[in-house]
Amino acid sequence: VQLQASGGGLVQAGASLRLSCAASRRPLTSAVRAWFRQAPGKEREFVALIRWTSGSTAYADSVKGRFTISRDNPKNMLYLHMNTLKPEDTAVYYCASGTTFSNTLDDYDYWGQGTQVTVSS
Repeated sequence: VQLQASGGGLVQAGASLRLSCAASRRPLTSAVRAWFRQAPGKEREFVALIRWTSGSTAYADSVKGRFTISRDNPKNMLYLHMNTLKPEDTAVYYCASGTTFSNTLDDYDYWGQGTQVTVSS
């Protein structure tokens, strides 16, 4: 499956953004879609994930309460709603697809190209 992330940009601290991820085909029934991010000089880290069929979600502690992951089944779209953005949220954000309810990079087989989010203070 091919994934394409979009919606990044430059915003001030406290602002909101919504990232989108389009997929080339509908997910398998066991599919899990996730968002990861990578800041300059740092390793890629887990942000949020969602089980496509059930809607079950999980979040990194650093974004819990501020970010919401969601999906639109008919449109086959994945979203990341980011509120109260902080400078430390600055990173390239990637969407990913796998089949394991996991926050581990290696459990994801397909990756989008990433979209840059920059939060100024």
